[in-house]
Amino acid sequence: MSDKTVAKTVIVLGGGILGVSTAWQLAQAGAQVTLVTEAALCSGATGRSLSWLNSAGERSQPYHALRIAGIDRYRTLFARHPQLDWLRFDGAIYWAADDDAGTKARHHYEKAQGYDSKLINRATVGDVDAQVNPASLGHVAIANPGEGWVSLPHLVDHLVQAFRALGGEIIENTGKASVITKDGRACGIRSEKHGALLADQVLVACGPWTPEVVAPLGVQIPNGSPVSMLVTSQPCDLAPQVVLNTPRAAVRPNPGNTIAVDHDWYEEHIVAQGDGQYRIDTSVINQLMAEAGNLIGDGAPLTANSCKIGLKPIPGDGEPVVGELQKVPGCFVVFTHSGATLALILGEMLTQEMLTGVKHPMLATFRPERFS
Repeated sequence: MSDKTVAKTVIVLGGGILGVSTAWQLAQAGAQVTLVTEAALCSGATGRSLSWLNSAGERSQPYHALRIAGIDRYRTLFARHPQLDWLRFDGAIYWAADDDAGTKARHHYEKAQGYDSKLINRATVGDVDAQVNPASLGHVAIANPGEGWVSLPHLVDHLVQAFRALGGEIIENTGKASVITKDGRACGIRSEKHGALLADQVLVACGPWTPEVVAPLGVQIPNGSPVSMLVTSQPCDLAPQVVLNTPRAAVRPNPGNTIAVDHDWYEEHIVAQGDGQYRIDTSVINQLMAEAGNLIGDGAPLTANSCKIGLKPIPGDGEPVVGELQKVPGCFVVFTHSGATLALILGEMLTQEMLTGVKHPMLATFRPERFS
């Protein structure tokens, strides 16, 4: 960290993993940080993320490099705390829908990037994870041994304890908030229930609502955030060690001998309510849990214990949006689909930029101004 500090007080707007991670790292670097959130901590997308740590499949080279760096920071955390039951690196398995050619093409692409990718089949899947039901596989699948998963609510709890120990302040349930400016520069936030709070800099980390928060500042960020769902099973005897990303269900282990499940085929069945909440018929949840259960053991359906529905943060072009707003100095944003994989690395990079003024080269293609 440079001796030239351009901010001493920072307000982080958003109580999800990106806001919490950055607030913690800012506090570690010596800033006085207040984290403000509309509702409770972890009540948005962070509380319903599959949080699969990966850089599989095709994406731009800068995005791939950023995700690899993100995974590296989790490996550092894992090395320091290997006993954690909410952060694991046991690999993942993927296959496409009735398309061996597509699965093989993805494998060849990953190998060309130096990504750890191995072809497996029904006869060899047991060598990767004995709990996976071989009958559920396509003829060909991909094993990615270097991938993992994290339970973000547990990670948030871990970082919040460290943040508070450093003197960080958290203000929850403030209602909607806006960025305050003076002479064209961000100087704080104003919330519905807590009024104005002033600071040298502001970070907007409001997940799918980030574009809405910065729009009054004259900054337009396209928003492609869809509605999604995460279902957590009741405790079960069998659970995979790996993350499974399949044509009809994506599943991962979860603390407490439970299994987290999501996908996207059910999106058309989610109904928006007038109060901003969402609902879905129980029969659709049961179908998803049957699809998930088919992947494990003898294929018996899983039983749902809880279901969370809401917007999944995705910028309009699918790439992260990170950095200071040129139109509004002192106001930074972070908005990305891969909040789990990138949480630790983006908190680190934003801390550097906010406290030293030095822009990180790995974020060059992800600046908000690319949409101007």
